[in-house]
Amino acid sequence: MHGFPEYDRFAPRRPALVLTPDRRGCFHRFFDTSPFSPGGRYVALLQAPFEDRVNRPGEAATVLVVDLETGEEHEAGTTRGWEFQMGANLQWGTDDETLLYNDVDTAGWTAHGVRLSWRTGEARSFPRGIYHASPDGRFAAVTNPLAMRRTQNGYGVLVPDELVPRNRGLSEEDGLFVTDVDTGEIDLVAPIRKLVFDGVPREERGDYEAMENYAFHCKWNPPGDRLMVTIRRKPAGHREPFAVRNHGEMWFDVFTCRPDGSDVHRAVPWSEWKKGGHHTTFFPDGGHLSMNVNLHGRGMVLMQVNYDGTDYRPITEKVPGSGHPTFHRDTRHILTDTYVNELPALRPPGVPDDHNPIRWIDTDAGTEEQLLWIPTATPYQKDESVLRVDPHPAWSRDYRMAMVNTFIDGTRHPVVLVMDR
Repeated sequence: MHGFPEYDRFAPRRPALVLTPDRRGCFHRFFDTSPFSPGGRYVALLQAPFEDRVNRPGEAATVLVVDLETGEEHEAGTTRGWEFQMGANLQWGTDDETLLYNDVDTAGWTAHGVRLSWRTGEARSFPRGIYHASPDGRFAAVTNPLAMRRTQNGYGVLVPDELVPRNRGLSEEDGLFVTDVDTGEIDLVAPIRKLVFDGVPREERGDYEAMENYAFHCKWNPPGDRLMVTIRRKPAGHREPFAVRNHGEMWFDVFTCRPDGSDVHRAVPWSEWKKGGHHTTFFPDGGHLSMNVNLHGRGMVLMQVNYDGTDYRPITEKVPGSGHPTFHRDTRHILTDTYVNELPALRPPGVPDDHNPIRWIDTDAGTEEQLLWIPTATPYQKDESVLRVDPHPAWSRDYRMAMVNTFIDGTRHPVVLVMDR
């Protein structure tokens, strides 16, 4: 790798390299997608034009590619389809030349996806946008990026408030979409109504019918043969028409299905999330899901469940759950972060309160290392929580590297952890 500056504060247990040292406001997407290109040479980042306020509809951010071998930074394009948590849902396509991300046509305030050959600038749009790319980069799974802020800010795209869709009851026009990014062919594979009617017991369905229901996270499993999608619901006419600050006033369900929308299961019911839970993602094998759940009311437990909702149980209770847990391909080790002050007992003397640990958990032994401590708290998140910096640890495809977001020296810098020592 090119000679990027090394992050050496508080004795990191792995080499940690700071990307974009001369830029401000750069970050990668999320803990369930690789910011590293399929060949491992490049990383894809978004650069926000500012960090001290929430962006407004129509304001543009920069799509950035960093060459890990030479250190070169390429401004590949701009996008108006972004927010501060997931950026523009920027991901790699089929190869090291192809990027996929969201944009917004400000003439009609419609969202669409972009398939960009970043070296040549050749771009093609596809309908609705992207939330998660299939493992081979050929298909985009997406819910409704315009409507996501009806439940939480930071994850979709921004349009004027009056143009944000509002769902009442169980929509047959909204839900989980899959798009062929080459042809632009799009299918609504699992409408919200289908997910609920196929996955929820009959006696519960009336509760959903009486509420506002929104499809939110959607993810491919690593083999590419199953999708996860979450449904969030809140009382119709909730006093907060947009982001609900108290998540206890919403109900969350996790569903899985085949890419064609068949074989629907409710993997995690709302009754478990009501205990307190977050950040579901697939195991490397694609047949299981991991998540944090406040199982006993005493803090987060790392949990697992089969895609069909069976075998719901702790992965380990010897160490606490936290943050955004993601398995190594050996399915023994978990890489995760924390929120600021989530696990204060882990903090060594001398490490400031605005720093988070990156945790390396051995689930067989029930032990952990804190690989490094990074600053993440921003001075702006007290007023606008969406302006926080979540580390979102994410693997390279060969699991030799991982990336985390930080707030080093008062701005967003991604840091690469070299994990294959």
